[in-house]
Amino acid sequence: MTEAPDPLAREIAGCRICAARFAATRTRHAPRPVVRLSATAPVLIAGQAPGARVHASGLPFDDASGDRLRGWLGVDRAAFYDRDRFAILPMGFCFPGYDARGADLPPPPVCAATWRARALAAMPQLRLTLLIGGHAQGWHLGRRRPVTETVADWRARLPGLLPLPHPSWRNTGWLKRNPWFEEEVVPWLRGEISRLLA
Repeated sequence: MTEAPDPLAREIAGCRICAARFAATRTRHAPRPVVRLSATAPVLIAGQAPGARVHASGLPFDDASGDRLRGWLGVDRAAFYDRDRFAILPMGFCFPGYDARGADLPPPPVCAATWRARALAAMPQLRLTLLIGGHAQGWHLGRRRPVTETVADWRARLPGLLPLPHPSWRNTGWLKRNPWFEEEVVPWLRGEISRLLA
């Protein structure tokens, strides 16, 4: 769901580049781009790709990952979905389907190649981009490194970029093994979000 009443948002909403790819997955679903462009938001959430629940609802981060992410940010749902505060632009705009083990497939690279530069150029007011997971980090930072290494070096990308692990339940073990993230990064993030949204 793009909702923003501008030509680029309408183009994205009508994108069907991956229709054949998605029809060939186990779920045999049709494309449904889920992004939120904004001409005013200071914060961009650059995630991986919508999951099945988000594909069904059309609302980004409308799942347990979103709950955890909102906790990291220190915001409620109303603030999170306020287009004047947050823009949301995943690396893949649609649910990519499942692999043989039942995990989400990676975002198709054609999505970022087709849309990402144009979408970012349409939002020059952004002051902080949250790079959630390896796919977003690799694209925005120019090379892919292990997520732990990238997130541990979080101060090197400030003030404009902040790498984060994916807030998925699958990363609960990662959070337990890396307590510094919730002890150091999350408090800084909440303070910065509060400052940017003030």
